[in-house]
Amino acid sequence: MPKLKRADTEWNDILRDFGVLPPKEKTKDEIEETVLQLQKEAEGKMNLEELKETEDDFDEADRKAIQIYRYKWKCLQRRQKYGKLREIHGEQYVKEVTNAPEDVWVIIHLYQSSIPVCLLVNEYLSLLAKKFPEVKFLKAIVNSCIQNYHDRCLPTILVYKTGEIKGRFVGVDECGGIYLKVEDLEWKLAEVRATETNLEGNPKKDIMITLSVQNIFAHEDTNTKTVM
Repeated sequence: MPKLKRADTEWNDILRDFGVLPPKEKTKDEIEETVLQLQKEAEGKMNLEELKETEDDFDEADRKAIQIYRYKWKCLQRRQKYGKLREIHGEQYVKEVTNAPEDVWVIIHLYQSSIPVCLLVNEYLSLLAKKFPEVKFLKAIVNSCIQNYHDRCLPTILVYKTGEIKGRFVGVDECGGIYLKVEDLEWKLAEVRATETNLEGNPKKDIMITLSVQNIFAHEDTNTKTVM
């Protein structure tokens, strides 16, 4: 039975070549194959501009495939462009931060390598940059951007969007404290909407509740010993 079905398909294809039958509608698999083919051609031969110039030669299904591809291509380019914590200098600040694309969140850490918490923040931002490759993560030695900036204000994390500061964390306490964890930093960035976290709640809040309970029991234990 399968052989008859295949023969019928091949015969129909011959009839379509001679115009006896109307063109066969593309199946979902064929459309996906077209997308893959367009991707290969674009990666090997054409950029997006060249692909746009030849778009008139495609049918409606191909045009939809190109739109999907173009979106995926831009996402891929952004992932390749970001995805890591990059070092910049003061003279690059305007270009890299203030004048960044309007749809891109920019997170910049002003730091000193002599301050341990700053190094910890850099380590965690590197991890978050991989987790959120669509966000631009940067770091800069503070003196290259701001002269006479006080060490007590470090680390300083600034969050930008459309050239404006949308959030800021100045000093050890605002950045999460000396016992900072990567989840704490991720939550802080999510609170200013720079990232979309999958964390269910503020990690610091759970720690604070635990510490409060411990303090209550410690206080009660001290009172008991005093009475005895």
